[in-house]
Amino acid sequence: MDARAPEVYTVEHETRYAYRVPVAQSWQLAHLAPRTLPWQRVRAHELRIEPQADERRDETDSWGNATTYFGLHTAHEGLRVAMRCLVEVGDRPAPPQAAPAWERVRDTLRDDPAQDDLMPARLLQPTQLVPWCEAANAYAAPSFAPGRGWLDAVLDLMHRIHADFRFEPGSTTVSTAIDEVLVQRRGVCQDFAHLMIGCLRGQGLAARYVSGYLLTRPPPGRPRLLGADVSHAWVAAWLPGHGWIEFDPTNDGLADRRYIVLAWGTDFADAAPLRGVLVGGGRSHRMTVEVSVIPS
Repeated sequence: MDARAPEVYTVEHETRYAYRVPVAQSWQLAHLAPRTLPWQRVRAHELRIEPQADERRDETDSWGNATTYFGLHTAHEGLRVAMRCLVEVGDRPAPPQAAPAWERVRDTLRDDPAQDDLMPARLLQPTQLVPWCEAANAYAAPSFAPGRGWLDAVLDLMHRIHADFRFEPGSTTVSTAIDEVLVQRRGVCQDFAHLMIGCLRGQGLAARYVSGYLLTRPPPGRPRLLGADVSHAWVAAWLPGHGWIEFDPTNDGLADRRYIVLAWGTDFADAAPLRGVLVGGGRSHRMTVEVSVIPS
């Protein structure tokens, strides 16, 4: 990191649920507190739940993510979860100018899986949302020519996903499979992160899902609109001797000071900002999410 002062952001994230009929009970899991990292520090944080939760536990999960478990045990027609925090973000360690061949990285993980306290080898395994996928392996293959440097190969994969797939909100759901995304060639950041992770794990390389926020910039001459930002997702890949390097296939670049890390894990399920289980509420409900990332 250089001597530049870190960027400081106020982040506001509000999720509202409106139920067609009252919900009898609700249990929720939130990842809505940014992580403390060498380049990221949380100055202040507040999480408000309305109606007031009947039970609440603030803990740290097995990935080191700050988590809030809460439950509502009386009938309610809606739920509001609002997070506000003040966070500063500095420069991440720059990637090395020269990296070993990707096969050497793969073999290092096989021979010495305990590379750090987060066990990158845990992030080689298939999951329900990122299973083994022959189509993903075939898609990844052109980027991983024999002897190619690890960084060049992973960057090439990121560039190809950005070029080959169209960002189209509403075209997929949380459960959309990687092979379906490969066929329809469209999706959102979550889909592109899952696809890139599946491609890397298929080559024997460790990769994890990262959720957080990205500062967006309005078109020239347009003001920033509060609530117009969204949660974001990207990928971190493990390079022995250096650590995790973050790649964003949606925007075709490495994570920088604009990226605020909330949580990480094997896939979306480990790092979702908010998810839960309801009793009642009818067959459908309406959810709205507003996010603002405000430079201070």
